[in-house]
Amino acid sequence: MGANQFNKPNHQAIFFNWYTFALYTSNVIGSTVLLYIEDNVSWVIGFAICVAFNIFGLLIFLLGQRFYRHIEAQQESPFMSLARVVVAAIRKHREPLSLGGEDYYHGMKQQDSATITDPSKFFRFLNHAALITEGEKKTDAVIAEPWKLCTVQQVEDLKILIKLFPIWTTGLLLYTPLVIQSSLAILQALNMDRHLGSNFKIPAGSVIVFTLISTCITITFTDRVLFPLLARCIRTSLTPLQRVGVGHVLTFISMALSALVESKRIKMSKSHYLNSSVVPMSVFWLSPQLAITGIGLAFHSPGYIGFYYQEFPGLLKSTSTAVVAVFVGAAFYLGNGVMDLVQRVTGWLPENIDNGRLDYVFWVICGLGAFNFVYYLVCTSLYEYKNVDQELNDSVDKIDRN
Repeated sequence: MGANQFNKPNHQAIFFNWYTFALYTSNVIGSTVLLYIEDNVSWVIGFAICVAFNIFGLLIFLLGQRFYRHIEAQQESPFMSLARVVVAAIRKHREPLSLGGEDYYHGMKQQDSATITDPSKFFRFLNHAALITEGEKKTDAVIAEPWKLCTVQQVEDLKILIKLFPIWTTGLLLYTPLVIQSSLAILQALNMDRHLGSNFKIPAGSVIVFTLISTCITITFTDRVLFPLLARCIRTSLTPLQRVGVGHVLTFISMALSALVESKRIKMSKSHYLNSSVVPMSVFWLSPQLAITGIGLAFHSPGYIGFYYQEFPGLLKSTSTAVVAVFVGAAFYLGNGVMDLVQRVTGWLPENIDNGRLDYVFWVICGLGAFNFVYYLVCTSLYEYKNVDQELNDSVDKIDRN
């Protein structure tokens, strides 16, 4: 909805940047202020503050209603349209495909147009859904049964989603190491010195703040300094997929650094073994790798959202930004599954992590990240943009707002 308020793609990209900034800023507040109140004052007060902020946010949203650009509701679910393409293609799979664009259904408004285009050759089987058969031809029109004849545009919309699926899986494999890293970082923090001064002790769950703050700072820098500078100097900027690629590289660098830091923590644990389970090593040793993770998030999170919003079919724009949330949610399940598998197969994740080898776990997910980056490069090199010129030139106009 937010991106729909803007016409220019570069303005939409700016919106995605600041949407991500607001999201992670709120996570910083939740992971520090609210967590401190719940741990040291009262859970009741903590939840009451959450309720108050939700009500306040809803009021702001409703007060701005008259200023919003409202998109007309669709009469039919776009997913129903995609399902019809599959059914129609299966029903007419024995019909020979034609090479002429005039033999395919383009809709009642475009049927007589001189600019009829052929359906693409990608997944040619689906072209059966738009093929006009003898029984559907009449003297002056085409009788289109919804579950037997679809438009070429409906067929192409489904093909776009199929093309995007491999890139979607790269996001799933990217966020899985991030889930594992955040979970293990809390376990590490529990066994490290978390004192800040003599009287304050950082909650273990708050170490993720290093990632969140880093993300917010990086988004501010890239949006206000880096991208405008690139636009002025070389008349170009990073495309959404290039931003995602940078995020991939930073992610597996962060995992490698996590492995090195954990290796040092284990050595200190063995050489300074005391009755206490806390290793005399500051929790701030975790900040560099978590900060690099945050920088990576600032690149790939808005990049993925902007890319899907740009490439998804028009009828599915409202769904495009949700696919990122889908693979993030799926990554939590997959990440927990990976840790459970490691715990069952190896001895790297015992109850007391000082007796395990978390560094080996980090090296494994670092290798997974490197493999995923290569897989990502293959997927993006094979992907054909819906509008190549738009992808190359959208970001250049970013300088206009200044």
